[in-house]
Amino acid sequence: MLNFNGELTQSKETTFLVQNRAFQYGDGVFETLRVLGGKIVFWEDHYFRLMASMRILRMEIPMDFSPEFLEEEILKTIEAQDNPHINFRVKLVVCRKPGGYYLPQNLEVDYFITLTELDHPFYLANNLDYRVELFKDHYITSGLLSSLKSTNKIINILASIYAQENDYQNCLLLNENKMVVEATNANLFWVKGNQIKTPPISEGCLNGIIRKKLIEIIKKLPTYTLKEEKISPFNLQKADELFLTNSIQGIQSISGYRKKQFTHVVADELRGKLNALARLS
Repeated sequence: MLNFNGELTQSKETTFLVQNRAFQYGDGVFETLRVLGGKIVFWEDHYFRLMASMRILRMEIPMDFSPEFLEEEILKTIEAQDNPHINFRVKLVVCRKPGGYYLPQNLEVDYFITLTELDHPFYLANNLDYRVELFKDHYITSGLLSSLKSTNKIINILASIYAQENDYQNCLLLNENKMVVEATNANLFWVKGNQIKTPPISEGCLNGIIRKKLIEIIKKLPTYTLKEEKISPFNLQKADELFLTNSIQGIQSISGYRKKQFTHVVADELRGKLNALARLS
C-alpha cells in the first residue's frame, strides 16, 4: 500500500515508480540523444559512454544490451508516436532493479525510454542575450563519478533555480578547489585569440559527447590550439568568447558574465562544422 499525495493506492505503476532506485537513491545513469529522421546522432559515442558508466557503477550489463538492441528499442518507441517522422529528443535511463536499501538486492538493471519533439534538425545559433553567473552555494566534487551522466543532479537543479531567480540564463558550477567546471546542463569552452580551453574531465566536468566531438574538430584545425586545462573564475573575464556545449543545443554562446561582454565568432564557425559532422554520424 502506498500513500501518494494523501491517496492510498495499490497501483502497480505508481508503486514501480516509487520503488525505482533512480528515484530512491539516484542509482541510475542516462543518455540524452538527438534523433533526426530515424537516425540517432553520434549513437556509437553515446552507447559506449553508457556502457562505461554502467561498469563504473557496477551495474550488471545484460547480454542483449548491444548497440543494435538499444538502437532498435529507441526507434521502436519513436515509431509508436503519432508522427514518427519528426525529430526527437530521447532520454534513455538505466537504473538498478528495485530492492534493497543502500546495498542493492542485486545488480541487474531496468531501462526506460522517453521522448519529446525537437523543433529543428540542426544546431542553430542563438546569439541573443545569454548571461551567466557563478553558483557558489554548493560545489561539484572533482573526480570520476562527477563525470558520469548519473540521475543524481541536485547541484545542477539548485543552480538552475538560482539562475532563474536572479535573471540569468545559466550558472557556472565550481569544484571544491574553486575551479570552473561546467554549466548546469553543458560543458564549457573558453576562447582567447586562437587558443581554446576546456576543463579536463579530472576536474569533475561531464564527459560530454559534444565536448568530445568539438575537441576532435578543433584539433584538426590549424588556426586553433586546444588545451584541456583548469579555468579559474578570474580567467573567465579574460576570454574573448565563452560557449557551452551539449547534445541537444549543440553550441550555445555566452553573451555576458558580470561586466564582460563576449563575441561568438569561433562558436559560429565550429557550429557549422559540428552540424556537418552530425549529418555524417
